[in-house]
Amino acid sequence: MAPSRYRGAFSNGFQFCVGIGALSANIINYGTEKIKGGWGWRVSLALAAVPASILTVGALFLPETPNSLIQRGDSNEKAKSMLRRIRGTNDVEAEFEDLVKASAVSKTIDRPFRKITERRYRPQLVMAIAIPFFQQVTGINVIAFYAPILFRTIGLGESASLMSGVVTGIIGTGSTLISMLIVDKLGRRTLFIWGGVQMFVSQIMVGGIMGAKLGDHGGVSGGCAYLVIFLISVYVAGFGWSWGPLGWLVPSEIFPLEIRSAGQSITVAVSFFFTFIVAQTFLTMLCHFKSGIFFFFGAWVAIMSVFVYLLLPETKNVPIEQMDRVWREHWFWKGIVEDQYEACKKDDGGITTSSA
Repeated sequence: MAPSRYRGAFSNGFQFCVGIGALSANIINYGTEKIKGGWGWRVSLALAAVPASILTVGALFLPETPNSLIQRGDSNEKAKSMLRRIRGTNDVEAEFEDLVKASAVSKTIDRPFRKITERRYRPQLVMAIAIPFFQQVTGINVIAFYAPILFRTIGLGESASLMSGVVTGIIGTGSTLISMLIVDKLGRRTLFIWGGVQMFVSQIMVGGIMGAKLGDHGGVSGGCAYLVIFLISVYVAGFGWSWGPLGWLVPSEIFPLEIRSAGQSITVAVSFFFTFIVAQTFLTMLCHFKSGIFFFFGAWVAIMSVFVYLLLPETKNVPIEQMDRVWREHWFWKGIVEDQYEACKKDDGGITTSSA
C-alpha cells in the first residue's frame, strides 16, 4: 500500500514495532525478576496475551488493499476508491492500470510455487532464501534470546544482565527509527553494507576481548565488561538500521504480483526455520566455541556484506510493478533473466506488462 518514495520508511516501521515489543518484553522481565517467590516468570508469560489480544481485535478493523480487492474480483471502482483514499489524491489512474495489468498476469498463474522456480524469477528466489538466512546468521537472535546469559557469562549479576538487555533494546529500537528516516534517501545497499561493516568490527572486537580476558571460565573485569556491553550495543545499532528492517523490506518489494504469495511465504518460512535452528543450537555452540562464537557470526556478516555488494541491486524509489527492470539492468542477473524476458515478450505477441 505504501507509495514507492516512502515504501522503505513504512516497511521499516515493521521492524521498529518489533523492536518496541522486544524492549517492552525486556522491561517486563526486568521488573518481574524482582517479584519474590519465584513466580514472576508467570506474570511475564501471561502478559504476552495483551499484544495478542490487540492484534486479534485490530485485525477486525483492517481494510483490504487495492491489490487484494482487484485480485479477489471485487468491483474496480471499490479498489480505485481505496487507492484514492490511501494516496490522498484522485490522480491514481496510471497506478491503478498498473495494478489491474499485474493482477491479470498473476491470474494466469495456477502454481506460483512452481512458477517462482523458473529461470526469469531466479534472482527473486535466491533473495527469498538468502536474505532471511543471512538475517538470522548475523547472530542477532543470540542477543535477542540470550542477552542475559551472555552478560552473566562476562560477570554481571542477574538484575544487571536484564537491565543490559533493556539498554540494548533501546539502542536497537532507536537505530531502527533512524533507518526509517534515511532508507529512502541513502538506499538499501548503503545501509546493508555499512551496517554489515559495523556489525563485523564489533563482533570481532567482542570475540577478541572475551577470548583474551574471559578464557574458558570465570568473568572479566568491570572495565572490560562495560566495553563488551558497549560493543554489543554498537552491533545492535548496526543491525537495527541495516539487516533488521531491510531483511524484511527488500523481500517485500522485489516480487511481481504473480509470484508474490509464494515468494513471501518462502521468505517467512526460511526466516523462522533458521530462527529455530539458531535458538536451539546457540547454548551448545557457546559451550563449544566459547568466545569463538562471535568470530563464527562475524564471518557470516562478512559473507553477507559481500553478497549484497555483488548481487543485490538498489530498489529504492522503484515501483513494485516495475521492479523487474532492476534485475535486467544488473551486471550479473541480466544474463540470467534477459533471455527469458525476451521469450515472454514473443509469447505474448510483443505485448507485455511491467510485471511480466
